[in-house]
Amino acid sequence: MSLKKKITTVLFDLDGTIIDTNELIIQSFLHALKGIVPPDFDREHIIPSMGMPLSVQLQLFSGRDDVEELTRLYREYNHGRHDEMVTLFKGVAEVVPQLHQAGIKLGVVTTKMRQTSERALKLFGIYEYMGTIVALDDVEHPKPHPEPVLKAIEALGALPEETIMVGDSPVDIESARRAGAVAVGVAWSLKGEAKLRESGADHVVLDMDELVAMCGIGGA
Repeated sequence: MSLKKKITTVLFDLDGTIIDTNELIIQSFLHALKGIVPPDFDREHIIPSMGMPLSVQLQLFSGRDDVEELTRLYREYNHGRHDEMVTLFKGVAEVVPQLHQAGIKLGVVTTKMRQTSERALKLFGIYEYMGTIVALDDVEHPKPHPEPVLKAIEALGALPEETIMVGDSPVDIESARRAGAVAVGVAWSLKGEAKLRESGADHVVLDMDELVAMCGIGGA
């Protein structure tokens, strides 16, 4: 499905969108919050807020304002288990180079810190294709504020109306829409396709190949 408007730029959220860190994130939270949350606290309590900044989630789950120690525990587990627990989602390894080769400007907009974002991208060999990375430590206002998406668009010399922002969370969709970009959700989101549509996604893709078609590549 090619869009009626010209697309020159594609921005990706990282976790849950192109890199499957879902289980790592869930286990990192359970590790950090052990003994603090009720015994029945599980993945279903965590999934709805995934995509928000880490400190916001830890405050939400723990009821604490100061989550410095919880953040340390989370990152200790997350960094220690990172490489063994993360994978690329199906089609990413093929589609990202294809978009790049076709001249589409690419970038990442994430609520992760820059260091861990770059680590994940380099691990799977897709770092080199990204013209910009806007991480949590690069902005004053993270998603769902439009600042991160607008900052990536500016860095790539793009126009909002010619930019697709791809994400798995309502915060991705809201940030894209507020920035004037085309908001695209991924059907493999743990939050579910319906939640993304409710959040205002312009489109929801069932697989990565649909992004190629949206950009009008290869006569699609």
